[in-house]
Amino acid sequence: MKPTLEEIALRANTSRSTVSRAFSRPDLLNPKTVEQILAIAEEIGYRPNNMARALSTGRTGNIGLLVPYIANPFFPPLIKAIQQNADAHDLCLFLGSSGESAARENTLFQRLASQTDGIIVASTRLSEAQVRAHAKRHPITLINRDIVGLPRVLIDTQAAVTDAIGFLIESGHRDIAYLSGPKESWSNQQRLEAAGAACRRADVRFEVIQLSEPSFEGGEKAAEEAVAAEATVILAFDDLTAQGAHARLSAMGIVVPREMSLIGCDDALPAMTYPALSTLSGLSLEAGRHALKLLQDAIEHRESVQDMKVVLGARFVRRDTTGSAPSRSRR
Repeated sequence: MKPTLEEIALRANTSRSTVSRAFSRPDLLNPKTVEQILAIAEEIGYRPNNMARALSTGRTGNIGLLVPYIANPFFPPLIKAIQQNADAHDLCLFLGSSGESAARENTLFQRLASQTDGIIVASTRLSEAQVRAHAKRHPITLINRDIVGLPRVLIDTQAAVTDAIGFLIESGHRDIAYLSGPKESWSNQQRLEAAGAACRRADVRFEVIQLSEPSFEGGEKAAEEAVAAEATVILAFDDLTAQGAHARLSAMGIVVPREMSLIGCDDALPAMTYPALSTLSGLSLEAGRHALKLLQDAIEHRESVQDMKVVLGARFVRRDTTGSAPSRSRR
């Protein structure tokens, strides 16, 4: 005979509903109670029946995660954090990557909605109207998109960008180029606004170079434009494009940071580059943990979703790709 919830409840000296909640919403119980129930379940070989749970509760035990570009090093730590926390709550994670296409993201949204209880959407490229339309039909939580009334986790980089620009100006730089990411990106808008404002206050030249794509190759192409514009600093949309820019600068014989300073965003792989990349801390692990908690709340209270917002503050991380301005740029 297969082990049952009733058997676990009897051994744990608790109710069947408490045992059920230990598998479906362990965050609502005392951690010691959850630990005891899971230990008993493991001992007797109990495995939750997700199909039965779906029939009795109307929930699948599945959640979705949509990202715009899975090859971007910012997203693997985010995915890992959500996966680990989903496992701890006995949830199955379905992953979709839109390839920076709003149309594909919209299609993935529709497909995942029929198979999941809720969806975490990271750095969506959809319009606000499209996101709100999906949210009316299915519980969602946003990462790095600030839409009032929807659960969201925001990594605020504006203060970190301001600090980075301040350091560069103190180091003598007067010609700063920003490699701008997708126009639909909330993170890009934040960084662009903060960098532009800091440069205007200091009366230094601020050159905006639109990336052809937010990729290593896009960073390579944009680096050539930054050199042609006689910038002495490249502030890149993210670490991936910064690495592409670094590769192209090296191929052109331009030494970083002696002849060009370089800063990325997200702190995804900078310590693995040589020289180590200066960047803005990414906080993707923290964002993933908070996003799953908000999504669970949205699923649990679907009819009365609150305006829940978690804001994480990034910081400027100075490493080896930033230094004093070359003498030609001093005025």
